[in-house]
Amino acid sequence: MVCYCKDCQAFAHFLKSADTVLDAQGGTAIVATVPQQVVFSQGLDALACMSLSDHGLLRWYASCCNTPIGNTPRGSRTPYVGLIESCLKSNSPSLEESFGPVRMVLNTKSARGRVKSTPLGNLVGMLGLMRSVIGTRLSGAYKRNPFFGAAAGAPVARPRELTKVERERITPASK
Repeated sequence: MVCYCKDCQAFAHFLKSADTVLDAQGGTAIVATVPQQVVFSQGLDALACMSLSDHGLLRWYASCCNTPIGNTPRGSRTPYVGLIESCLKSNSPSLEESFGPVRMVLNTKSARGRVKSTPLGNLVGMLGLMRSVIGTRLSGAYKRNPFFGAAAGAPVARPRELTKVERERITPASK
């Protein structure tokens, strides 16, 4: 999917990575999956997260290089992670070859310029994602989540919540 929301844009600006994370219209390419599909083979000590508010998504990144990793809900009970394209890039195969074409385009009103909305694609994509989330939850596999501790379900890194001044500094101006 590609998300054009102001929060995804703010996250890219927080990391000083807007030029490598956002497309020309301010969109972030995201691969939606369940956390049990994510494995960290190294660098877990550099895993950090921030949030734009006390109720917002947790936005994960590598603190050593400010590489965005993904977005999760604030708790482990909802098994979802939106992996950010720039952390998935490799020499081969291409992202599209690995995950298929963009199926959902979200929050187009916050785009910089005209972006074609995909209402039917969004519905089909959300239904598929919900099937995975519900199946993971019912099977108990949601407990295998590299972003949250197994015992208490707390984030493995303490979330840094931005102040109002910090948010204003990185949030794109309203259209």
